[in-house]
Amino acid sequence: MINLLPLPGDVSPAVRTLGWEWAIEEACQNYVAREAVQLPETEAETLLQAADTLYEMLVEAIPDPIPDEFLQRLAIPANLWEAVRHSWNDERHWHLYGRFDLAMTPDGPKLLEFNADTATSLPETVVVQWASLVAAGQADEASQANGLFECLEDQFRHWRTLNIDKQATLLLVYLPGSAEDEANCTVLAEAARTAGFADLHICPADDMRVSVQGEDRGVWAETVPGQWQKFDFLFKLVPWEILAEEEPELTADLTQLQLTRDVVTANPAYTLLFQSKALLAHLWEVFPHHPLLLEASLAPLPGHHVRKPLFGREGQNVAEIRPDGRTGTEVPGDFAQQPQLYQRWAELPTDTQGRLYQAGVFWAGEACAIGFRREAGLITNLSEFVPHVLAENTSS
Repeated sequence: MINLLPLPGDVSPAVRTLGWEWAIEEACQNYVAREAVQLPETEAETLLQAADTLYEMLVEAIPDPIPDEFLQRLAIPANLWEAVRHSWNDERHWHLYGRFDLAMTPDGPKLLEFNADTATSLPETVVVQWASLVAAGQADEASQANGLFECLEDQFRHWRTLNIDKQATLLLVYLPGSAEDEANCTVLAEAARTAGFADLHICPADDMRVSVQGEDRGVWAETVPGQWQKFDFLFKLVPWEILAEEEPELTADLTQLQLTRDVVTANPAYTLLFQSKALLAHLWEVFPHHPLLLEASLAPLPGHHVRKPLFGREGQNVAEIRPDGRTGTEVPGDFAQQPQLYQRWAELPTDTQGRLYQAGVFWAGEACAIGFRREAGLITNLSEFVPHVLAENTSS
């Protein structure tokens, strides 16, 4: 059972006091709950350790060299194969961060999926959930498992060190029209700035210019009207598979620029291996019955399970398959035509109102922060974000 602590107080003044108001859009504050999960310290440590172990398992599960058949099974777009292999074999293409979605079951945490490429919820995790404790007078250094910003700083610093031959110029791009994605890029930019990237720019991906020709070769953005700047580092909050499908020429140019080290991109193309839910089936084969895994297959399972598109996002087209084989709750969406993964059903913990809770554990070089989403049914991107507060002697 999830135990909750009310969090009175207005978050907005606390955000301003912390100096983060520039990173928070109004909608973000509005969908963060005004109460916190009371998370026992031992359970928090278990979640963090689970994420660290799972990341090691993901890396171990990737075959070396990576065969065509493996990429086909994971449904990696063929026009990304070269970029995936190149980035996997060159550590200068550094994985900055991702988020594990975990089910807290009576048998311990279980991996639901890993958003390795374009994980969001950074403002609410880094800023709003901490500001919620500040506003309620509950904040001290040991009251929350929330070291995400500091770990992002370390990751950007390491990425810079690995590519010391490049200028510390960083362009961050996001899908046009998404205030949420822009806010996430703003948090990342601040972490990068403190890590030594003094020259940064944030813009929609449509405003980025990429060339493989002559003196214009590289990645560019108009930083002020009429003034274009070249950037050696690129962070794209745009899914690799969307780039591959909708912008094949841009994908080809970015691949070429990476091969010739005209630009270094994060998250690297190989994170698509981790992003593909087909890897969950592969993990089950490599580590059968591992306590952190749920049974998963690319073929339908008997009994109670979930069906998910391999590259679905925001919970779209996830469906519950009941023990009798009938479809239960199903989230509408745009990914129904994709290949599907079938994963054993996991019961999520509930509160006294019957709302379900899913743990999100951020990894940035190491597991470093926890947040929760809650919903009456299947968890989606619209589910309420719930802060947490560490508790010594509270059972969940």
